[in-house]
Amino acid sequence: MKKKILIISGGISKERTISLDTGKQVARELKKKYLIKTCEPDHNLKNNIKKFKPHVIFNALHGQFGEDGYIQSILENFKIPYTHSGVISSAIAMDKEISKKIFIKNKILTPRYIKYSYDHNDKELFSVVKKKLKFPVVVKPINEGSSVNVFICNVKNFLKKVKLLENYKEILIEEFIPGREIQVAILGNKKLGAIELRPKRKFYDYDAKYKKNANTEHIIPVDLSKTNLQKVLDISLKAHKLIGCRGVTRSDFKFYKNKFYLLEINTQPGMTKLSLVPEIAAFKGMNFFELLKWIINDASINR
Repeated sequence: MKKKILIISGGISKERTISLDTGKQVARELKKKYLIKTCEPDHNLKNNIKKFKPHVIFNALHGQFGEDGYIQSILENFKIPYTHSGVISSAIAMDKEISKKIFIKNKILTPRYIKYSYDHNDKELFSVVKKKLKFPVVVKPINEGSSVNVFICNVKNFLKKVKLLENYKEILIEEFIPGREIQVAILGNKKLGAIELRPKRKFYDYDAKYKKNANTEHIIPVDLSKTNLQKVLDISLKAHKLIGCRGVTRSDFKFYKNKFYLLEINTQPGMTKLSLVPEIAAFKGMNFFELLKWIINDASINR
């Protein structure tokens, strides 16, 4: 009998559209060998699982409630093997401050930052940032993915951009690291490979990631010395293990003055036509179906 795979996609995060695209493309590919059902993570989830009786649940969600430990804690209760990282590692990776603290403690270079809480009504914020980080800076939510609401700010627009994010209650203000965008895929305990991105936009933002007309250049193999390539692969695997990630992850770096700065680690990397992990896998001789099959075979509970 064919193995039954339930794909959960959509959700209520700001990355819903990308999640639906991931779910659609994963389903199209897996239909070749598996029985597939796709559903939303809504109040019908329990009934869908009860009726379909899947052997594996493929988590194709992105963003809040999908990769922050929330859906993972629900899936653990169903006692059905599911893909990607578990409850605690997902929560840690999604929280940019907690993951940064782990990187710093373990001597992984990451941009310096300040956490800003809006309830402090900090009138001295501008001067504190200027003194501690210097401009330009990056302003970002603590727990979003896909560069949602991430801004590179200069002296003139800084306070205006900070005000735009006040619904988050807390944000990170990070030193801006120029240089090259390098991203690395990890598969289990294997260093799958790296890719470089050259966005035509100001940085590798949401549009640069997902819109074809953004014309972001994908460079593979990456033009790095063997030593530097090995270094960035090693850092990625180290971060993956430190946070306790499972399955596939993608780590985002800036490479500047011969140093790698780890920006964040993604536990639910996209699986769309423009996604980077499938592209890295393909370059390494692993096609999309083989990648998805590996992810499914890696599924488990107690992750």
